[in-house]
Amino acid sequence: MLSVIAVTVMGLGKKIRFFCQDETRIGLKTISGRRITCRGVKPIGKVQWKFQATYIYGVVEPETGEHFFYEFTHLNSQCFQIFLELVAQRFPDSVLIIQLDNGRFHKAKKMKIPNNIILMFQPPHTPESNPIEQVWQYLKRGLRWELRKTLDELRSLLSKQLEHLTKEVIKSIAGRAYILEALSVVNV
Repeated sequence: MLSVIAVTVMGLGKKIRFFCQDETRIGLKTISGRRITCRGVKPIGKVQWKFQATYIYGVVEPETGEHFFYEFTHLNSQCFQIFLELVAQRFPDSVLIIQLDNGRFHKAKKMKIPNNIILMFQPPHTPESNPIEQVWQYLKRGLRWELRKTLDELRSLLSKQLEHLTKEVIKSIAGRAYILEALSVVNV
């Protein structure tokens, strides 16, 4: 249905692509998690409780693993507007259908959606329906028990982690069978 709308409203000839979008906060507070220990031994690790954080905005294409991430200092409609414009510039020859949650800042009245983007809001309270959530889990799993003293150190570590998120890795995380099956009929 959305592909028909995209073709008729936005013009023929452009490729239609489906992306999933979300944001995540990553901060200096230690991300804890499971550790391998001997049976009956409680895992021990150093933690810190600093509440400085940064936000990563991202889009992933489950079909190809194509992705785009950008760091912002805040989670608000102005940053989201800039992010959408960057995404539109990154993929100018395509019509992008972007699945996202119902965050209040996603629906700001002053929001100007770029011409090649259609926003598709997922049902409320269903983060599990958005595959990028698993990408964030994968990213944060690599940051477990890391102690960084400053946001600059954390940003450096994040950039290394994001470099390891290749198209193949993203596709293996976000490429759910039911999404790929539905997308197989869109660009026929």
